Amino acid sequence: MRLSDSGGNSIESNMSAVAKSVSIIVPTRNEAENVAMLVSHIVASAVPFHEILFVDADSTDGTRDVIRSLTGNHPIRLIEQGQAEPGLASAIMLGAEAAEGELLLIMDADLSHPPKRINDLLAPLLAGTADMVIGSRYITGGSTPGWPLWRRRLSRAGAALAYPLTGVHDSMSGFFAIARSRLLEVAPPTVGFKIAFETIVRAGSTLRVREIPVEFRDRARGQSKMSFGIALRFFSRWLAAIVRRTLRLSSRDQKVL
Repeated sequence: MRLSDSGGNSIESNMSAVAKSVSIIVPTRNEAENVAMLVSHIVASAVPFHEILFVDADSTDGTRDVIRSLTGNHPIRLIEQGQAEPGLASAIMLGAEAAEGELLLIMDADLSHPPKRINDLLAPLLAGTADMVIGSRYITGGSTPGWPLWRRRLSRAGAALAYPLTGVHDSMSGFFAIARSRLLEVAPPTVGFKIAFETIVRAGSTLRVREIPVEFRDRARGQSKMSFGIALRFFSRWLAAIVRRTLRLSSRDQKVL
């Protein structure tokens, strides 16, 4: 089941109806300029989190030192991602395995994902009306201000190609919430290209997915990891992943018949 909410307001206002602990997972690599401000924004947004888990992939700019400096004032843990398990999907699953919270909120460290929308992602999970909630750039009310035209077109094309497999407008989003037990149960491959996409496809119709609109801004601080060349390679790999998934599902359906 796929649900979308096109309004900009909170979906469920009474988040205290069900008390569940929340772990926020933030993969990092060279984000020393952003992590302290991210934590500040999360705290200012009154998010009822149990902990923030930073999963760092060999940063060389002092990111780990900044994270450690924050642990005295906030419930923050640092997980060091080794070379044996590289990649964003692997970082998220490392965080999920280590998390103590019942619910997981995954977001980027560069402030492109708005902390003020975290409560809105968590609300449907707390209310029991969804199993996974995605911050979507591509439903009414979502946007990508400041993005160059080439990035907008490649991103939208990738999301459109994935839609027939997922029924979700923005399965490429890295800003989403899901129950820890459900993510570990689905166990998306850590070699997968986009973990939200892999989770939705693998779970199939058993996963109730809701999208809420978010404004996805480009980073204001730190070195951007995105360029046209990287985006083009990203899109090529994404297209290959879509084709593989489509062929795999087609083969499975033929066996059933």
